[in-house]
Amino acid sequence: MSLVVAAMSGGVDSSVVAGLLLEQGHEVVGVHMKLHDADPDKAGKCCGVDDALDARRVADRLGIPFHVMDLRVAFKKAVIENFTKTYIAGGTPNPCIQCNGILKFDVLLKRAMALGADYLATGHYAQIGDGPCLMQAVDENKDQSYFLFPMNRSALDKTLFPLGGMSKATVREHAKRFGLVTANKPESQDICFVPDQNHARVIQEMHPELDGAGEIVDGVTGRVVGQHDGYWRFTVGQRRGLGVAMGKPAYVSDIDPDNCRVTVSGSEGLWHKGLLASGWNWTEIPDPSEVVEARIRHRGQRVSCTVQLDGDHYRVVFQDPAWAVAPGQAVVLYRGDKVLGGGWIRKSIPEECV
Repeated sequence: MSLVVAAMSGGVDSSVVAGLLLEQGHEVVGVHMKLHDADPDKAGKCCGVDDALDARRVADRLGIPFHVMDLRVAFKKAVIENFTKTYIAGGTPNPCIQCNGILKFDVLLKRAMALGADYLATGHYAQIGDGPCLMQAVDENKDQSYFLFPMNRSALDKTLFPLGGMSKATVREHAKRFGLVTANKPESQDICFVPDQNHARVIQEMHPELDGAGEIVDGVTGRVVGQHDGYWRFTVGQRRGLGVAMGKPAYVSDIDPDNCRVTVSGSEGLWHKGLLASGWNWTEIPDPSEVVEARIRHRGQRVSCTVQLDGDHYRVVFQDPAWAVAPGQAVVLYRGDKVLGGGWIRKSIPEECV
């Protein structure tokens, strides 16, 4: 059997992965990633103090070696700095892709291989198909393939996703069967380094010299309808907390970082016919005439589309308009359950421009 490093976050999913691999006869080493200096007063959040302790308790229960890897420097560079830079550039970042798709399957994977491991195993709900290629999980409600599009073939070849064919209920049943302390542990939806979910505070702490205050304008008339104290507080598609009254529901439709201007409009201004994206990682580039499916946000509905090279970007054209394409987020393309590739959205394309 193989030597497998199991990435143990302290949650039920990764705990069960370690148990299943051990049960299958593999030699298992548990590794917990220390990503940031957790606030003891906010223990219990993702990647917090309680998670590290729970991961160790699970390892002790299973009787496997357990190590903590200090990845704070790599995490700050790959995730936190990218997070702030994207907001400052007027985009909407996705730190989970940076962490899951890049940090874990680059930095952590290399360290696992340096330990002599044959594979790195994680608790992600995704599958690896022939090729190898990334594929959607059996449980569509738990599927995390969207977050994993940066994984290249060499990473896929050295990775195991034991939960890809299971439901969450089945995973919890295994945890109870193994007698794990995490069996009934709830999931965290928080961004681990923003425990109060106030991302503007993180930006201001890292860049106190910046002043992003400016105008809020009506996207139809150009009329100034309000003021804000930081354009990075807003994301495309946002409705709550705008502080403006327009006589109808208003949404953020555009963010102009150069002029610190936030544009709002009715829902009609949020429908897009396509997008331009760069930084692609491809498993297979579809023919320009082939209709595939695009996902532009986690758990977002897939939209039928075509894709073709357009200068330094790929242009994705939807068969039907999609709601609130947000620069800074990812677009991931699928053919059935197979992930063809993904890239970073740079610009949305209004209906009249296609």
